[in-house]
Amino acid sequence: MRSKLSKILVTGGAGFIGSAFVRKAIEHGFKVAVIDKITYAGDLRRLDSVKGKFTFYKTDICHPQKIAAIIKKERPDAIVHFAAETHVDRSIFDPKPFIETNIKGTLNLITLALKYRVKRFIHISTDEVYGEISKGTFTEQSPLKANNPYSASKAAADLLVQSFIRTHLLPAIIVRPCNNYGPWQYPEKFIPVVLFKALKNQSIPVYGKGQNIREWLFVEDGADAILTILRKGAVGEIYNVSSGEERKNIETVRSILTILEKPSSLISFVKDRPGHDIRYASDCSKLKKLGWKEAHLFETGLEKTIFWAETNFSWIEKKAALLKDYWKKVYKKAS
Repeated sequence: MRSKLSKILVTGGAGFIGSAFVRKAIEHGFKVAVIDKITYAGDLRRLDSVKGKFTFYKTDICHPQKIAAIIKKERPDAIVHFAAETHVDRSIFDPKPFIETNIKGTLNLITLALKYRVKRFIHISTDEVYGEISKGTFTEQSPLKANNPYSASKAAADLLVQSFIRTHLLPAIIVRPCNNYGPWQYPEKFIPVVLFKALKNQSIPVYGKGQNIREWLFVEDGADAILTILRKGAVGEIYNVSSGEERKNIETVRSILTILEKPSSLISFVKDRPGHDIRYASDCSKLKKLGWKEAHLFETGLEKTIFWAETNFSWIEKKAALLKDYWKKVYKKAS
């Protein structure tokens, strides 16, 4: 498969999961071009380890003419589409950027993928499109029931991709990963927020009573899963990517505090997020039939993540300061 799909165009390749995939693809010998708008969540430092081994374009996927010019120049065999607005809290305060990037941006890409006859289009979605589940696990056939603007925008993008597969024979595959974590994650997501606050000996905000359950996948394993799907996945199919590593949020916080030898008194329960899904869990047996298996237990991945955070704390602190300024402006505007 690699000989047929040797050149990849990665959108959102300077993001958290996208950069992990870029590093993995280059390691496995693929030629890679990266498109990234470099929003607050994008950072080329994530790609320092492969600097000089990929082509980079600072471009917004919402600008079809610019994307078309890149595709014409690079002639990729495959497009792996990570670029998205992803934070639920931001989507609740302002859903417009999620509609623009996640839906309209995706439409631009799949239209151009058809026009320039790209051999494979890998659309990175999320398990959040299924909504919440109290027992059991979601399969790829489970209905979509998004419960916040972010997941609704991703579900809409999924449906667009599926419609192009059916109507236009777009050679696409949809990937729905569970919560990824690991080095270089922006400190607005759950685990890096807890890490930052704990390392600063600050109060750690936990929604509700911390009973919401999430399934955690180390980002390097997630990138490896997507590479497996690119190589071996069937066109027109959907693949869940999950680990079976479920934890209540409060359990995850306590695990981090234990490793860091920090007191549980840092935990501060705060008003719950509106429409907060209680539990996500998905079945990825379909993916495992392609030969993929996660390499990290949650405890192992968490220890690696904590070591990275302690070693690269200045990066996290700088990002956290920018994040604080953002929310100050949001609250000021809302008041």
